Amino acid sequence: MPAPHAAGGLPQRPSASDADVAAFIAKMQSVAPVATGEHGRLMFAMDATMSRAPTWDMALSLQGEMFAAVKEVGGLDVQLLYFRGMNECRASKWVSDPEALARLMRSVACEGGLTQIGKVLSHALDESRRRKVNALVYVGDSMEENVDALCARAGELALMGVPVFLFQEGADATAARAYQEIAHLTKGAYCRFDRGSARQLRDLLTAVAVYAAGGRKALLALGDRQNGQGARLLLEQLKPGAAGA
Repeated sequence: MPAPHAAGGLPQRPSASDADVAAFIAKMQSVAPVATGEHGRLMFAMDATMSRAPTWDMALSLQGEMFAAVKEVGGLDVQLLYFRGMNECRASKWVSDPEALARLMRSVACEGGLTQIGKVLSHALDESRRRKVNALVYVGDSMEENVDALCARAGELALMGVPVFLFQEGADATAARAYQEIAHLTKGAYCRFDRGSARQLRDLLTAVAVYAAGGRKALLALGDRQNGQGARLLLEQLKPGAAGA
């Protein structure tokens, strides 16, 4: 992730604001709740290249809290996917135990390398052909690939009914444009975060996971809790029976 004021670098942008979060939540109304009695399937992909090392521990903590929040809801299977190094891109088995997934995430360390978002999208396509995937969440900070190729894969995911929710750490303009286009094509959503918006990111990640697991009913229950701000924000925009359009 480039330094905000480095010579020839990108100008610094303001921190992620309430407006950013509100825009993200508004996009979420296109996601249909999981049918009662069915397990939701959520793919969680992470950029584990060296540029994310400074905030990696913070991100792991937030992501761990997300999965812990759905433990009581149940009905959610999650697959962890990450890339790092020169050509390493790995996927875990589908698991329903949040603690097991948190342990898997803590075992991953950052290594230098280029982004492999194309492999993430291709893997999501392969999994979707085997069995329905309700959503793909991606957390990263950069994009070093052919954006047209990524958008082609995103279009295929759209045809499979898989929304992609992209969370960008930092303010890389190239990544922002690519992430926004992928979100648009798949009827997903995009939101930027930084250290100052860590709590908002945690709340939104939790709301996405709970929604994938139990639909609107689960979100209502989460919204009644003290730590349910993300769910309450999401419910303000969700309409009963909303479906992808």
